[in-house]
Amino acid sequence: MGRLDDKVAIITGAASGMGLAGAQIFAREGASVVLTDVVEDKLNKAVADIKENGGTAAAMKLDVADPAGWKDVVDQTVKLYGKINILVNNAGTHNSAGILDTDLETWNKVMNIDSTGVWLGMKAVIPIMQKNGDGSIVNTSSIGALVGGNGNGAAYSAAKGAVRSITKFAAQEFGKDSIRVNSVHPGVTFTSMTKKFFGTQKSNDDRPGMTFTKSVGASTKEEMSKVQKGNAVLPPYVADASDIGYAYLYLASDESKFVTGEELIVDGGYIINS
Repeated sequence: MGRLDDKVAIITGAASGMGLAGAQIFAREGASVVLTDVVEDKLNKAVADIKENGGTAAAMKLDVADPAGWKDVVDQTVKLYGKINILVNNAGTHNSAGILDTDLETWNKVMNIDSTGVWLGMKAVIPIMQKNGDGSIVNTSSIGALVGGNGNGAAYSAAKGAVRSITKFAAQEFGKDSIRVNSVHPGVTFTSMTKKFFGTQKSNDDRPGMTFTKSVGASTKEEMSKVQKGNAVLPPYVADASDIGYAYLYLASDESKFVTGEELIVDGGYIINS
């Protein structure tokens, strides 16, 4: 018996990284999973792999900043599976520029994907959950919403802070409908996105332990772990995508049926060490 038997889940940004890990875990635990992303070739492969391993899944292209796209995904999901029990707002983008170095185009792009996309997802899915009589929404924030930038960038930190706040707002507003809304706050996680931003040498930042740099890529988890030693306290100092996927699973499942408006931090002790 799976932890998500008879559940229908939508996961955004599911073609790779944390979203894909979550989708694979959800499928293994019995959920019917709708994977969405803008990268169709990887998305279709991800769904094919889940099906080959005995899971139930569907691929749907989605730009999370597009309200019409959300309506289409929700309509298709209900038509295909009859309901929606779980929404994981995982899709995101990253920019490491500070306040003075961030231009308006970059600011709007990051805010649209990382913050507005979360609001649009909840707005589209909650009416279906209200008809169901319950539901679980998991919003991906970041430790960047809880601490000073530490390399995360102005737009990214602001967007993830907005996700943290709207999660609590939604949890309060829809608790009466038995809809739970929680946020996950990953620390440094080895994914294709973070490989572009975390490097193998210290930046010019003179704060103790700060090793973030945009200019040098880390091509392996081991390489990134060496960089993050001294930031996180728990070896290997960098999370796997599945570590975040299992956090999604707990909050999506009935095991967390009395948990709402909470922040689940998965950072290897980064915050307690900052």
